[in-house]
Order: sequence, then structure tokens, then C-alpha cells
Amino acid sequence: MENQTVNEGKTTAIISYLWWIGFIIAFIINSSKNNSFASFHIRQSLGINLLSVVASLVSAYVNPSIGWVISVGVIMFWIIGLIGSIQGEEKKVPLLGDQFQEWLKNIG
Repeated sequence: MENQTVNEGKTTAIISYLWWIGFIIAFIINSSKNNSFASFHIRQSLGINLLSVVASLVSAYVNPSIGWVISVGVIMFWIIGLIGSIQGEEKKVPLLGDQFQEWLKNIG
């Protein structure tokens, strides 16, 4: 990816990982700039946030142990995504990163 694109979108990408409020702020910031690096991380962040909702629902209505395992995965995905955005890399989260990009391709 072009270095200028990464530099311009890095702050927005990092902000997108600051839970739902960060995602919303990053989405609004990027709606006018349309930076591809920031868009990539906005999609990853949204996928991780949605997965955290799934973890909560599973924990509350299905099985707390399974919800806990999913929550641990969410935390690991969040760390991987945040580190990737800080380092200026388009690093997809394991297992679901490709799906997040495909399912959420119209976001960001």
C-alpha cells in the first residue's frame, strides 16, 4: 500500500479500534476522506465489535463458557487489529478477517 495513504489514514484506523464510539468517529472522519487504509481497519473493527455482541449474547442465552471463549478471541483479534493499525499494516484478524472484509465491503 502506498505510504502516503497509510500515513493519512493511520490515525483514523487507530481510532476505529476504540470500541463503538471510536468506530463511529472513525467512520464519520473517513466518510469525507475515503482513505482505503482507514476503511480496511474500520471494517475489521466493526467485525470485531459485532463479534463481541455475539459473545455477549452467547454468554447470556446459550452457555457462559462458550461466550467466555469467544470473548477471549475478541480480545486477541482487537489486539492484532490495533497493532496492525499502529504499524501501518493491513493485517487481517485470524479466521474471520477475510469474511469481515467481504461481508462489510460497503462500510468505510
